[in-house]
This record gives sequence, C-alpha cells and structure tokens, in this order.
Amino acid sequence: LSSRTSAAEKEMGGAEKREKQYRAHQGFGDQHSGVTSAHTYFYADEAKCDQHMETFLRCIDASSGSSEDGFSAIKLTALARPQFLVRFSEVLVKWQRLFYQMAAEQGQAGQAVLDTQLEVEKLQEALANLGIASKAESQQWFTGGTVDLLDWNSLFDSRTKLSRPLLVPNSMTGQLEPLLSRFSEEEELQMKRVLQRVDVLAKRAMKKGVRLMVDAEQSYFQPAISRLTVEMQRRFNRSQPVIYNTYQCYLKEAYNNVTGDMELSRREGWHFGTKLVRGAYMEQERARAAQMGYEDPINPTYEKTNEMYHRCLDYVLEEITRSRKASVMVASHNEDTVKFTLRRMMELGIHPSDKKVCFGQLLGMCDQITFPLGQAGFPVYKYVPYGPVKEVLPYLSRRAQENRGFMQRANRERDLLWKEVKRRLLTGNLFS
Repeated sequence: LSSRTSAAEKEMGGAEKREKQYRAHQGFGDQHSGVTSAHTYFYADEAKCDQHMETFLRCIDASSGSSEDGFSAIKLTALARPQFLVRFSEVLVKWQRLFYQMAAEQGQAGQAVLDTQLEVEKLQEALANLGIASKAESQQWFTGGTVDLLDWNSLFDSRTKLSRPLLVPNSMTGQLEPLLSRFSEEEELQMKRVLQRVDVLAKRAMKKGVRLMVDAEQSYFQPAISRLTVEMQRRFNRSQPVIYNTYQCYLKEAYNNVTGDMELSRREGWHFGTKLVRGAYMEQERARAAQMGYEDPINPTYEKTNEMYHRCLDYVLEEITRSRKASVMVASHNEDTVKFTLRRMMELGIHPSDKKVCFGQLLGMCDQITFPLGQAGFPVYKYVPYGPVKEVLPYLSRRAQENRGFMQRANRERDLLWKEVKRRLLTGNLFS
C-alpha cells in the first residue's frame, strides 16, 4: 500500500489534514464563530427542525402568492442536526478520497474530475487486496470497462443503511478502519427525518409553482447538503427545474462540483437547476482551517473567485445552449459579472424570454442593476429574508459583511440616488 499512499498524498495535499475539516469543533461550535450568523442550528431534539419546516412551508406559500414563478430558499442546517451533516459529509469525502487513492495507483493523479477513469479489472483487484470487497462482490457493482467518480459515488447513496460496516484504508498508516463509526438508531432516524422534511417542502413547492433553492453553507456541511439536494433533484426535476442547488464559487472545488453534478444530470436525464454565489463564510472558513490544521478551502484572492464564478457560469450557459435542460440564477451584486452574463447570453443566443437565466440581488441593494435588468425583460428577483425580525437581522448583517467590498464602492450608487432625487425635484415628481 506504500506506493498508493505516497501517490495519493501527493494528489490530495495531505489527506490526514483534510479529514480534520469534517470533524466537529467545539471552539467554533460549528455555529459560525467569527461570522455574523444566519443561524446554524444545533438542536438537542428534532422538534425545532419540524418547526423550521413549517416556517419554510409558509415561506413557499408567501412566494407563491406574490409571484407566478417565484423562488423560496431553505437551509438544510435548519432541517437536520448539523452534527449529523458533518458526519455524513465525512463519509462522503472519505469515499471520494478512496477513489482518488486508487486513481493515483493507476497513474491518474492530478487529472480533471471527469477525465479520471479507473480500469475495472485493476479496481476489482485493488478492492480485493484491501479487503473491501471480493471480486465476486465488486463484479456486481460495475459493468463497464472503466469507472469514473460518478459511477463510484452511485455505490453510496442516501438510502444505503449507513451503519453497514465498511472498511477503507487510512491514507497515512495503510491500516483498514471503518469508513465511519457505526451510526446509532437515532442517527439513522435523523437521516430518515431530514429526507421526509425536504420531501414535504419539495412537494409543496411543486404544487404551488415555486422553485426551491437549497442554500449552500460551510464547507464541512456542504458535501452532505449537496448530496441530499441532488437526491431531491433526481426525483423532482424530471420535467422542469424545481430544485436548485447552490454553488459557492469562492471554493477551490466549485468548478469540479458544478461539472460533476451537471454530468450526473445528463446521464440520468433530469433538469440541472443552480444558483451561483461567491460565498458568505470566508473569514470563518479560513480561521477554522488555520486553527484545525487543514488546507484553506477558499480561493486565495478575490480575483481568483471572480475567475471561478465566470468559469462555472460559462459552463452552465453553454449547457443551456446545448440541451435546454439547465437553468441558472446569477446571484450577484457584481456589475462585471452581470455584464459578463449578458454578453455570453447574446453570444450563445440565449434570450431573456427563454427564462433559463435569471438574476438575483438582495432587497435594498444594487437597485441600479436590478431595475434596468427587469426593464430590459430579464427575469430578476429580490432576495427577501422571511421570518421574525430577530432571526433575519443577523442574516442581513452577514450579507453586508459578505458584500463589504461592494459597499466600499457605494459612492456610485449614492451619486445615482442623488441624481434621481434632483431629477424628481426639477420635474415636480418627488414622490412618484
């Protein structure tokens, strides 16, 4: 196993350190320490999660009543205990890491995600040598000559009984160890409950003609959140995009995540709905990575994040042109990003009336972007926090923190407001 371990370590940049990312950290409480919170919920009971589901249902109803094709956003940390999401994320990441270890063994370290193809015979041999599965067992798993990451991930779905003992090699020691400590009956019940809650919300959204956006959260929750969202998309996005996944483009893995999920939607024939954001947890993510000793998951500069955003967006826009089975919300306050989107839509022949591309900004921000887009016929939405004031004020504060770079350039918006006030004074239409 030594050759595999050394190659994998080169590929993964220190798997031992990365595993620390998916461990609960009491110092942060994994409750947004160092961040103005939108409330990550660590509840001792499930009753609070059910209450949040009821709030989301009311939000869906409110969105339906105010718009023919509205959106409603949900947070999975309000529907499942985040400790469970951290543990589930750890399982998924370890499972993917094993794939990359075997890819390194086959000389494919460093390749693009969808270009990494394991030869089935070598894979079956490796699994047998590691004691994970006999050749007879693995022959039932794979039918083709090669296996990519999507094939590999399909072996581990949310309906699998998670307490099934599965041994994988520790990337540092080479010793076989459980993929995850055995789940208790209560933890397995938590999985069933969160699936039931999102099912209730998705059905209500479909009935009301509302599209449901699943918010992205911290990176140590995100593998579980994305996996559960994809499960919803598989079920509800067959004829139209009802469920939208959110991708944070400040993450180094954003493009791999977008392209992987897009390819899965192609293979399985469902509509790919996505919201692209830059991201809201940068300071906390970096502080947590430094304190716990794993690689910073955030792009090193704002410019790199912009490049990642435009790269992901361009990939989705090209898919819209090819298949018409993709839709995207460009959730951005960045004028350059909006201009980039409009230019690429024109070049690719995507018309506003196609309603495949929409824009979103926070209520009260960037009206100089929102209103011209709406007047030009583009679908554009204002993101409105819904709930008790004490709950939504922290959210608004975090949005301001996220956009503080934009706020530093607020002189332009202030000048536009003064010009409009002067125009109305001169024309006698101050209150029109």
